[in-house]
Amino acid sequence: MTFALETPAVDDLDRVLEVLREWQHPDAPFQLHPGDVGWFWRTGAETTAAAIRTWTRDGRTVAVGLLDGADLLRLAIAPDLQQDEALAGQVVADVSQPDRGVLPEGTVYVESPVGALVQDALGRAGWPADEPWTLLRRDLSTPVEDAGLRVEVVRPQRASAWTAVHKAAFGTQLSHEQITERWHGLASGPAFADARCLLGLDERGNEVAAVIVWSAGPGRCGLIEPMGAHPEHRGHGHGRAITVAAAAALQEMGAAAAVVGTQSSNVGGVATYRSGGYQEIAQRLDRRRDRPADGE
Repeated sequence: MTFALETPAVDDLDRVLEVLREWQHPDAPFQLHPGDVGWFWRTGAETTAAAIRTWTRDGRTVAVGLLDGADLLRLAIAPDLQQDEALAGQVVADVSQPDRGVLPEGTVYVESPVGALVQDALGRAGWPADEPWTLLRRDLSTPVEDAGLRVEVVRPQRASAWTAVHKAAFGTQLSHEQITERWHGLASGPAFADARCLLGLDERGNEVAAVIVWSAGPGRCGLIEPMGAHPEHRGHGHGRAITVAAAAALQEMGAAAAVVGTQSSNVGGVATYRSGGYQEIAQRLDRRRDRPADGE
């Protein structure tokens, strides 16, 4: 059984996004989402294409990976093939050997769907579990309550305000101008057509929270990536409010559920999502290959 491992061209990314959309079923495991690719698009179309790896069999795409940095592969697998031994074995072989062009030598990580056979296969190949992530989901089959926060959909002319909140929330080293430029880059990507960028304002008009939500189409799971509250305005429930607003926006776009993942060590972030009606669905343990000691 032969698998083809490829890096797509920019012109192939629409097809990759469509495959990822098809895999976001409400009953499928949480995994790499087209919104993750959409958020990565802020680095540019060419960079995004260079970070994607696809596995195909008999002309069908069966797995998609995103290199989120040089040392982390975030993996999605066709829902009906997550217990496929041949596919799991091929992925493990490809990520384990640097000459395959997926992950380099040294300490590297693989994020894969909870319960997928590739997780066990990596463990058997000597990849120990890494720090846990909490995966949360909010069902959207019933009306979403009012967020209690003024929320605006961000257009290009308001991108600078959104990025100011994002920069403050995450403490990134990039300048405000660089982050704003990246926002315009991601907004030019095809995944953004299924996204909404939201800015939360308090009763005084202060910009207090920011989020982007990514739909995968009607009846599928939508993703929150990223979400943050301005540190100067924390403690007032704005983080909870913007997560409720995110759910409402995804519901308006026809999503069946809103999903999000955050490091379990981010206790405040997990609590914020729970307060916004999101329920924990799983703890995910990524796999890690440690750097060999000198002389080995």
